[in-house]
Amino acid sequence: MPAFRAAYLIHGDDHGRVAERRARLRAMAEAESGAGGIEVFEGDACTPDAISGALTAMTFALGRRFVIADGVERWKEKEVAPVAAAMAAVDGEALTVAFFGREEGRAKVPKALHDAVTAAGGSVAAEETVKTWELPKWVVARARELGLTIDTQAARALVAHVGERQQRLLRELEKLAVEYGAGATITTEEVEESSASSAERKVFALGDAVVAGDPEGAVRIFLELREQGEAVGRLVWVLARPLRQALEAAEALAAGQSAAQVRKGLRLPPKAAERLVASVQKRDVEAYRRALAAIADLEVELRGGAGAVHAEDTAGLRAVLIATR
Repeated sequence: MPAFRAAYLIHGDDHGRVAERRARLRAMAEAESGAGGIEVFEGDACTPDAISGALTAMTFALGRRFVIADGVERWKEKEVAPVAAAMAAVDGEALTVAFFGREEGRAKVPKALHDAVTAAGGSVAAEETVKTWELPKWVVARARELGLTIDTQAARALVAHVGERQQRLLRELEKLAVEYGAGATITTEEVEESSASSAERKVFALGDAVVAGDPEGAVRIFLELREQGEAVGRLVWVLARPLRQALEAAEALAAGQSAAQVRKGLRLPPKAAERLVASVQKRDVEAYRRALAAIADLEVELRGGAGAVHAEDTAGLRAVLIATR
């Protein structure tokens, strides 16, 4: 059973997060006292007089009472005094009051209300929209709260994959926490494996098809990516990395290492490592050396070297076919 404080103030310009915090607190309050134990004041009904009256009202309700005041960003400093006085007389063991303020422009929660909540032994939390350049740092901090360790590079990758909305980023972190478990270290590879957009997943699928030696699948995905505007130059990098990992795995297997040893040494998420080793076991070291050489030749041709005799699409398809042969 959760322990509730006498007062809460949740405010800031991240309105989605403020609404989320309110929904969570209300759900906890209903679980504690039922719907009948909650009084909600919002919009025009959320006035200092209404709240002070609710805090001082006599009631025969059993258990803890909850008073929710949503809209306190419209209050004036001088209007807070009666609410502060009522809070000072509240029995914190029997009543909880929660204030929510959606701040924007000049609409700010009065400092007097901050002070009143703090004086009552309550909790004050600011939910602020994070600047774009601060998002990776924010992601690292939120991951830590969920029991994950994520480095700055992986945090940047997460922002790049899912966008700059903090709620979406938090949902993705929660998904990572469920998938990898508390205490996990999240790298760029885990982010790409678990949090990529559908377009990104198609890019990674191209690498999987080339590693597996699947020419039909690789050509189909390559053409789909080109239709959606993916640059051939970026696909060079997309293909080079898994092919280098595949060559490393193939050489290790050829040297006598077990599949389990190879998977462990790949620095990939477990599922990705298992998939790559399974593909590698069906081909040989020379196949991956030829594939990497084909991708290197494609990069040279795209930069105008080696005579650049083919159009981009033709050069890309040619490299994909050689790499999957």
